[in-house]
Amino acid sequence: FSVKQIEKRDSVLTSKQQIDRLLRPGSSYFNLNPFEVLQIDPEATDEELKKRFRALSILVHPDKNQDDPDRAQLAFEAVDKAYKNLLDPEQKKRAVDVIQAGREYVEHNMKEKKKQLKKDGKPQFLEEDDPEMFRQAVYKQTMKLFAELEIKRKEREAKDMHERKRAREEEIETAEKAKREREWQKNFEETRDGRVDSWRSFQAGKSKAKKEKKPRSFLKPPKVKMEQRE
Repeated sequence: FSVKQIEKRDSVLTSKQQIDRLLRPGSSYFNLNPFEVLQIDPEATDEELKKRFRALSILVHPDKNQDDPDRAQLAFEAVDKAYKNLLDPEQKKRAVDVIQAGREYVEHNMKEKKKQLKKDGKPQFLEEDDPEMFRQAVYKQTMKLFAELEIKRKEREAKDMHERKRAREEEIETAEKAKREREWQKNFEETRDGRVDSWRSFQAGKSKAKKEKKPRSFLKPPKVKMEQRE
């Protein structure tokens, strides 16, 4: 769709319809494509992008939807996030690359299908030859690619979080071990003098007891007198 066609299509959508569109089931994945959120062509100029953002943000702004402010706020946040992503050259290029990859995938599949039809001697006509059907096929494949990338991103994030948690636990364990060793060393130093004094007192007591101990006396056997002979 051209920008003008998209703007014409969106002009009939009310605030409520836009909020419903942005919060429809599966929106967490649909809204990964910033161009889809803003409903603007990837080739749109910066000025057209700015104009589209203003129009859509006003339409879903909570102040303009006071009968449903909470959902309006969520919709507004989705629009704001998409716009900021497209203002970032790196994020915009990533989104354009994903859309281009989706288009190339569909075109490659169509080419392979037509080869097979030709080989089978059948008419080489596909439903994707219709511009609208082709657009839908690209849309579905693009959404699938965005979803796959998001799933991988979350997996990496979860893995990184787990590794950071494990590293933190190891850091805490190391710190606690060092603390225990310091406390043990401190306690050892503080009680050393007491242990030395106790040992000296013990040794002194043994020495004194040894000196005071009387020598053992042994009973001498009585002398036997020899009888004199007459």
